[in-house]
Amino acid sequence: MDLQSALESFETELGELEAQLADPAIIQDQNRFREVSVRHAELAPIVGLYHELRQALAEAEEAEALLPETQDEEMREYLRTAADEARQKAEALQQRLLLELVPRDPMDERNAVVEIRAGTGGDEAALFAGDLLTMYSRLAERRGWQVELVDATEGEVGGFKEAILEVKGKGAYGALRHESGVHRVQRVPATESQGRIHTSAATVAVLPEVEEVDVELDPSDLVFEAFRAGGPGGQHMQKNETAVRVTHKPTGISVACSDQRSQGQNRERALRLLRSRIYEIRRREQEEALARERRQQVKTGDRSEKIRTYNFPQDRLTDHRIGLTLHNLPAIFVGEIDELLEALAEADRQNRLQEL
Repeated sequence: MDLQSALESFETELGELEAQLADPAIIQDQNRFREVSVRHAELAPIVGLYHELRQALAEAEEAEALLPETQDEEMREYLRTAADEARQKAEALQQRLLLELVPRDPMDERNAVVEIRAGTGGDEAALFAGDLLTMYSRLAERRGWQVELVDATEGEVGGFKEAILEVKGKGAYGALRHESGVHRVQRVPATESQGRIHTSAATVAVLPEVEEVDVELDPSDLVFEAFRAGGPGGQHMQKNETAVRVTHKPTGISVACSDQRSQGQNRERALRLLRSRIYEIRRREQEEALARERRQQVKTGDRSEKIRTYNFPQDRLTDHRIGLTLHNLPAIFVGEIDELLEALAEADRQNRLQEL
């Protein structure tokens, strides 16, 4: 089906959906009403752009049709300008329509699991991992998402050797998915006494939160272990073995969870995290099989790739995948990274558009 036919089909479907939304029988059926409302919300902006495109093309054609009949040079110039502007508007609208039609990842609306691990750089890497944890937590707060620290191992002088966050909010995974990869920092660490600039790194992995229907786990493939969970200090040490570690034997993936007060709650959360990791592995395998010979501008999140550098002496953030440079690191590390996230999302949309 070509673009014109697809848009006409969407226009017809939108009309039918609007009629259904006014149908008392559908209004009373909450599940059906929700389905129709969601589809209507998906199609309305597309059809709106289609109407704008048709209007722009009609204006261009009208101005061009009047040109041969017009003798007045001033009016001819006006008509030529009007036609050119309408054509340019139509081209821009067509580009926006194509982007709207780019298939979205069905997981984009899910909650996200963000795993941050200190890399090269010793104590400074742990401090940097802590800074990234703060950055994503503050971003989530600004967007009205809930953040829960699932598991963490603190660094010896602060920060975290490892931290796992659950970010709960509509679209959290879609917004954060391009954060996966190696993040590098260049600065004078708090642990440095002679003022030398160090380079350290941390890895970030962003996974969609998946359900049992997305990833089925065979109980015979799972090994559970219970252990004591340590709190913020000695006085908070758990006397009972409430923490849980679950290992998936076929993949060797192991997940621990210790933030809940009961073993059952930690067990359930550990299983959710395990499903997310297994889903991500399978998704990447599928992508690599389909695109092994193709390089993408925005990568799929291979942790071996350095995706970004935070340079404190120059007050500069550079995302190496899209060549974007931003300044004001103090603001960035309190979660003001919306411009960066949107630029990455736009680059991803353009990349997928080229594959249509």
